[in-house]
Amino acid sequence: MLWNAVGFAVLGLLAAAAAGRLLPRRLPLSPLTLFTGVAAALTGGLIARTIVGRHHPEATFPAAVLTAVVLLSLLAGPPKHGRHTKTPAASA
Repeated sequence: MLWNAVGFAVLGLLAAAAAGRLLPRRLPLSPLTLFTGVAAALTGGLIARTIVGRHHPEATFPAAVLTAVVLLSLLAGPPKHGRHTKTPAASA
């Protein structure tokens, strides 16, 4: 049980770090991002472990990562800078 929780936390931390590296304009790497990834993976993994049983890591670990990714996507905002930001219309 303890090693599963450690595994879920590490997967959540990796998911948060990957999101921060891949989407730096939309999801800056901050303590909130890292904590959300870890907490979401722990929650998703432990719920999946409760539902499918403790002998199915092939189901619990992907559920932990999926939960972390979904909750991290809720933190992502619009890009701060770049080509796709809205600019005010030029007045004539």
